[in-house]
Amino acid sequence: MATTPIPSANSACPGWVIAPQSAVVSHFSSQNHRLVTVDGLLETPHHAISQAILQNFAKITPQYPGIRAPLDPAVCAQWLGELAPLLSQWFGSGAPRWEMQAWFSLVTTPPAQLAPIQRLPHVDGTDPEQIAMMLYLHRTGHGGTAFFRHRATGLEALTAADYPRYAAALQADVARTGLPPAAYAADGAPHFERTHVVPGTFNSAVFYRGNILHSGVIDNHAPLSADPREGRLTINAFFRPAAA
Repeated sequence: MATTPIPSANSACPGWVIAPQSAVVSHFSSQNHRLVTVDGLLETPHHAISQAILQNFAKITPQYPGIRAPLDPAVCAQWLGELAPLLSQWFGSGAPRWEMQAWFSLVTTPPAQLAPIQRLPHVDGTDPEQIAMMLYLHRTGHGGTAFFRHRATGLEALTAADYPRYAAALQADVARTGLPPAAYAADGAPHFERTHVVPGTFNSAVFYRGNILHSGVIDNHAPLSADPREGRLTINAFFRPAAA
């Protein structure tokens, strides 16, 4: 994973300059989850799209309903040089260094072909110190990101201690009502309640703790193109405090 070295002017990646200084910190739901929004994160967002067109996208994990291509590690290093101190400030972390992984991502799986796990809200892990970022680079009929509460347990974020209780309750939900229909999660019914929605404005980015239950806002009736110029293109990143 990339770490936090600040690149010199000679190693900077042209076209990938970010402007995170306009970040707005807000909170949502009764559990006061922190959300950081940066409008206009990339100074030249169309450069990112032009680079996405050149990538070899592939299905990387069974959980993600689409295809991905890794972001250049040099770009990750450049971004970390600016984002690392801000992440510590935004999320109250004492981490002296951060690590980062990031991908170009395109949701491409038709609703009828979704696996059961892809029809439900999910978490990126149970570590509350892991921060997720979504940078929206599309102008499609699809939206941004929605966050959820599990009705049976009241849980909105999962820790390692919470997960067994959540998994057992969700299994009981499915045993009682059957698997959710083959569609992307909308309002979360019947087992989840939507608590907040990020609209996914072009070239805006949001940062949040990855252990909060969430799902992409996908229109089940709109096309899902594999072309970065036409599809629901995002850059997804995960930030973790670096090991000592």
